[in-house]
This record gives sequence, structure tokens and C-alpha cells, in this order.
Amino acid sequence: MSDYGHGLLFGSFITPAAGAAKQVVDLAVTTDRAGLDLVTFQDHPYQASFLDTSTLLAYVAARTENVHISANVTSLPLRPPAVLARAAASLDILSGGRFELGIGAGAFWDGIAAMGGRHLTPGQGVEALREGIGVIREIWDTDTRGGVRHHGRYYEVDGAKRGPRPVHDIAVWVGAYKPRMLALTGAVGDGWLPTIEYLPRGVDSLPEMNARIDEAAGTAGRSPSAVRRVMNFMQVRFSATSRGLLDGPAEAWAEQIAGMALEHGVSAFVIGGDDAPTIERFGAEVAPAARDLVARERGY
Repeated sequence: MSDYGHGLLFGSFITPAAGAAKQVVDLAVTTDRAGLDLVTFQDHPYQASFLDTSTLLAYVAARTENVHISANVTSLPLRPPAVLARAAASLDILSGGRFELGIGAGAFWDGIAAMGGRHLTPGQGVEALREGIGVIREIWDTDTRGGVRHHGRYYEVDGAKRGPRPVHDIAVWVGAYKPRMLALTGAVGDGWLPTIEYLPRGVDSLPEMNARIDEAAGTAGRSPSAVRRVMNFMQVRFSATSRGLLDGPAEAWAEQIAGMALEHGVSAFVIGGDDAPTIERFGAEVAPAARDLVARERGY
């Protein structure tokens, strides 16, 4: 069992469809009004049918009041890290501290290359991500004097000014599945952000994957609890009879979520589906019930 003790977060994963832009923003506003904690959007700049996620995040920040916003996850190969750091800090300032940085090493390399990015191997992508996260944090670090200087294999920063400083400590959540990415997450990430349907054995994969993150965290001198486990659930449905994971009545959802929190350390639950009634019910019925169950088991 791995309960890392984090408070539970709940959110939505909305498809940034350019052909349904009003609906996209309306779903984000619904997420905010439903009292959820996060609204997230996938980031695929090479996908012409999608809105640009960085622009969408800024627009949604202006249309919402309380919900935190994040890409799920930012495609680093098409977002230079020093520029991304300034954009992230700026959005955090403008939103009153509501931005988190979901980030990934990149996928769909042909699409990335078609947009002018580098076509890296998966191993190179991991190395570049580690460098990129370091650059981002250096830009945010306004307590250190002097410019940022990084002369790496993938990124070159030669005296960039530091700042602006984010309003709050922006969490860096890493989209990771393979062993090297899980190790990177444990070593330098503030969170792990995968999708349950992409795990090899679903929930049964969590003990092994958590162990890889925990081992890397320990090797880096960090506590495993420094890495929040954030999980996407794309296939969800409310129904009268429980038929599977997040497929059933609200009380079954709450029990399953509490079980994942207490047994596997998952503490942020982000649902897809692009359905306003589901988002509203998630906030009204599932989130408070799951929080109560976890608090009771933890003895709060």
C-alpha cells in the first residue's frame, strides 16, 4: 500500500477542439462552477483541428475564478523551455496562482518535425526533458543572482534574465510511462501524470510504476511523497449498475477513488468525456464523498 498523504484533487480533461471552441470554454467554466480543482487540455500543436493549448489556457484563466489550469501535457519539443517558463510564470501571475505545468518529453515525432521541431529518439526525449525542466526552474528562480546559463546537449541558454517569479510554486507534473521517464519523474518531478487506459495493466500496474518513481526519488534524496500522483480517466460513465472503473453509480465512483488513494497513492483524479452533466455530478456527488471516505480512513 502507498498512501502518500496528499489531499484529493478532482478535475476535467477537455478536448481542445477548434471546431467546438465555445463548447470547450463552456466545459472549462462548468468545471470551475462545479467546484472542481483542475481543468486540463491536451497539447498537440501539430494537430490542425485543435486550438493552440497555450492560448486556450490563457483564455480559460480569464473566464474562470478558482479552478487551476494545466496542459495535459505540454509538448516540450515545440515549447522552448526558457520561453515556456516565462509563459507559465506570466499565466500564474495573471490567474492569481492557478497554473500548474503538465509536461512531457514528446510523442508523434513526425508531427513535431513537420512543425519545425527536432525528431528525437525516445531516449533523447527523456534527456531533453530533464534539461528542459532544469532550465524552467532556473528561470523561475529569482533568488539566485545573475543570468541563467545552461550549455546542454539539447538546450542552450546563455545569460537569460531570471523571472518573472510565479505567484505560487508551480507544480511540474510529468507525463510518464516507461522506466526512464518514471525515474525522471521521481528524481525531478512534482507529480506523475499518466492516463489509466494507457497503463499496461490498468490499476494493477500502479504498484510497480509507483515503486520505480519511489526508488528514483530516494536515490535523488527526495521523499516519495514529494511526487503527487495525478491520473487521467478517459472512459467514464455514470450508470445505475457498477460495471467497472468509474463506470457505475456515484457512490461506487467514490469508493473506487478512495481505494486508489489509500492503496496506490493516486490523489488527483481527472476525467475526460467532454460532458457537462458528468463534470457537474463529479463535483457535486463524487468529490465530497471520496474526500470523506479517505479522511475517515486516515483518521482525520
